[in-house]
Amino acid sequence: MNKTAFRGLFLLVLAGTLLLRLPRLGLRPMHHDEANQAVKFGTLLEKGEYRYDKTEHHGPSLYYLTLPVAWAFSKQTLASLDETTLRLVPAIFGAGIILLLLFFGDGMGRPAVLFSGLLAALSPAMTYFSRFYIQETLFVFFIVGFLGSLWRLAEHPSTGRALASGFFAGMMYATKETSIIIFAAVGGAIVLTIIFRKKTISGRLPLPKIRMIHILWGLAAAAVTAFIFFSSFFKNPKGILDSMIAFKGYFEKGGSAGFHAPPLLYYLTLLAYSKSGAGPAWSEALILGLAIVGGAAAFQKKDRRLLKANAGRAEKPFSSATSAENFFPKFIFFFTVLATAAFSIIPYKTPWNLLPFYIGIILLAGMGAAFIFQSLRKDYLKVIAGLLLAAGLFHLGWQSCRANFQFYADRRNPYAYAETSPDFLQLAKRIDRLAALHPEGRHMLIKVVCGLHQTWPLPWYLRSFDRVGYWQDWPTAGGFERVPLIIADEDQAENLGPLLQDKYQAEYYGLRPDVLLVLFIDRGFWEKYLLDGKK
Repeated sequence: MNKTAFRGLFLLVLAGTLLLRLPRLGLRPMHHDEANQAVKFGTLLEKGEYRYDKTEHHGPSLYYLTLPVAWAFSKQTLASLDETTLRLVPAIFGAGIILLLLFFGDGMGRPAVLFSGLLAALSPAMTYFSRFYIQETLFVFFIVGFLGSLWRLAEHPSTGRALASGFFAGMMYATKETSIIIFAAVGGAIVLTIIFRKKTISGRLPLPKIRMIHILWGLAAAAVTAFIFFSSFFKNPKGILDSMIAFKGYFEKGGSAGFHAPPLLYYLTLLAYSKSGAGPAWSEALILGLAIVGGAAAFQKKDRRLLKANAGRAEKPFSSATSAENFFPKFIFFFTVLATAAFSIIPYKTPWNLLPFYIGIILLAGMGAAFIFQSLRKDYLKVIAGLLLAAGLFHLGWQSCRANFQFYADRRNPYAYAETSPDFLQLAKRIDRLAALHPEGRHMLIKVVCGLHQTWPLPWYLRSFDRVGYWQDWPTAGGFERVPLIIADEDQAENLGPLLQDKYQAEYYGLRPDVLLVLFIDRGFWEKYLLDGKK
């Protein structure tokens, strides 16, 4: 494939990527994890304050990288923010993942890069979480950047490439604590690739001539990058130490996952085939199948004509197609296997946690698709393979549309995990309408009496009200006399009912599947509301 054709096709892939990630970003109700991140960002936006929390929220990169987008849309306060502004950040980085695949052109070839880009662009898992205001999509972006810059460093060692590798490594660490899993998988993959490397015509496959100075530059860049972010740009130097202390809590959380502990093969099963009740079937088996082909192809003997053509350049590590084809596919294979195994073994599992290793599966799948077409000698076989692949790609794209624009907050969507019910939006609208009628408007007092897991995403939806109090149980919430609105979870509402008696009108709204919230409206206000025409 010549450069002109590749560039044209790659631009089409990028356009398709944006079409699935950018439209209607505000459609889905805010997930409680998104709302938590959004409120944390709101403090940074309004006050310029951020301190790393070693117990929750993950790394600081998401918040600082959201600032330019918020400023571009003239957002200065938490109340002025909206879902579209926030979700635009992961959407941009989701498209950026496709661009970073260009790093791998020499290692896997242009057709494989193009196929990998197509699969990443259309994958329901990749698109759904590229529209989610959490760290995962940024994390995958930095993983791809790290792998790509490492590969470039191995091809042609230089200080610039060492610094780039370190920068991406630092950003990974500043994004999620699970970066240590990726670092371990990369290290293990390098060792295994060296052990299993094939011979070239002139002998053993040469190793990259990376000097110690390159390693030191990379480590320095990673350390400086991580320190800048965790120290809140030098305002809180203790933040970098807290980032290390945090691993204790995350190890405990990962080992005692509670209801977040599905079976060992949860991720692979979710990708291969999912169906809930009478809902539609979901499958990314095409990508898994092509990845198996790509993994097997990584250990195939290369065409001897290619080996002979490149034998004279074998003294320059990774500068030849032979070296690249022998080293890079094996490295991605071992990295993917190790990362997939690690994330699967950890008891704590959520659907978005599959993305860091799934990008490796997608790279293998791209190489698998390219291998199939390169192996077929007959034109009619290539046409058949092309038609089958086109059908599979269409199926992936159709599922992505269904996941993001139809079943975006539906438990029948396997990627919608503990999703906020669309009915919750009716609660938010109801409170807005009541505030418009109340004499104090958005200054009216609202008391929220909910357990920790039932509180979110209320702080996001009540962000424009300046007199909202949060308590986890009713005895600590004080008196309820003349409080216009009280929001409670089912357990607390059961206790509050006898206390409020006939002074409040109760309304029920879904928060998540099988979870209800109760809105208590002061009956004096309620009666006035009725007399005013019940607008």
